[in-house]
Amino acid sequence: MSETTAAALSGALDPSPRIARDRRAIRLWLYGICLLIFAMIVVGGATRLTDSGLSITEWKPIHGVMPPLSVAEWEEELEKYRQIPEYQLVNKGMSLEEFKFIFWWEWGHRLLGRVIGLAFFVPLVWFWWRGRIERRLLPWLVGGFVLGGMQGVVGWWMVVSGLAERVDVSQYRLAAHLTLACLIFLYLFGLARFLALAPAGRSAMTAERPRPFTGAATLLLVLLVAQIFLGGLVAGLKAGLSFNTWPLMDGAFIPSGLWIMAPAWINHFENVLTVQFQHRMMAYLIVALGLWTIWAVYRSGVARHLRGAAHGVAVAFVLQMVIGIATLLGHVPFWLALAHQGFIAVVMIAVVEFWARARFCEPASA
Repeated sequence: MSETTAAALSGALDPSPRIARDRRAIRLWLYGICLLIFAMIVVGGATRLTDSGLSITEWKPIHGVMPPLSVAEWEEELEKYRQIPEYQLVNKGMSLEEFKFIFWWEWGHRLLGRVIGLAFFVPLVWFWWRGRIERRLLPWLVGGFVLGGMQGVVGWWMVVSGLAERVDVSQYRLAAHLTLACLIFLYLFGLARFLALAPAGRSAMTAERPRPFTGAATLLLVLLVAQIFLGGLVAGLKAGLSFNTWPLMDGAFIPSGLWIMAPAWINHFENVLTVQFQHRMMAYLIVALGLWTIWAVYRSGVARHLRGAAHGVAVAFVLQMVIGIATLLGHVPFWLALAHQGFIAVVMIAVVEFWARARFCEPASA
């Protein structure tokens, strides 16, 4: 092979400085969006815990940016709230000052959603216009924006379920809303880690060949999403306020009454005992899988590059379970419950990091 040919091949294989620079900028932008989504998850948890989610009874994507600015406008908002079952059956006689407290939580939650939308859309257009997005990367970024729009629609769909005939929102819709928020976080953080770890020539999130532990990492992701959905059901049914003992539940590890509702499948979504039980069992399964992952990585001769990420997964799982148990035993105190919901972002980061390293990093030895 001539020196000229070797040099040409070397240049073709080396990462392009421009692509590397553009990817770094996009990656930092995606990290910023993930930070905003984390804040959204926490504020959403606080909105739920303070029973503030139904305080704004209309969806005004543009006009709703402005809060009430006069006493008359505040009275108008309170009057709208007085028309729904939550006020009539739970908060009847609520003062204007008490209403303002729940209103500000919900208004802040919706405002943060708008901020996230702008923080995603404006840089996306700028990167696109400047030609800084690789052709095969663009659909992935546009897909993230579409998911964000869907989240706004799902959020209003959730609120509507509590405006008539109920004093709270549907647990199905709340679980869907929370799960979609976390899916967007996983999607964007996974995309950012791909941009950090994959060679600059790669612009699709597919592995060139099977890698060790890719299947285990994918299973962890699937189970985590399932557990988030189950946690949403627990929150929607306020199941954490019942059966506040551990490790036994209603006096037994496997309590009776798990399938007393008919048809049987409905117990998994509407029976408070069953919903909390399956959330507990999924936590045990996930923690066990996380600990197995550390053991298997250490036994593997080609997975030394995964040891740190495997430790992160196991530690995050265990800490999240400990926070969850403390929340349960304390009868869902505000700050512990908020920590339990917010810490899910740390768990998601740990699992995505393990998945990305398993999928895109070169093994220590081949």
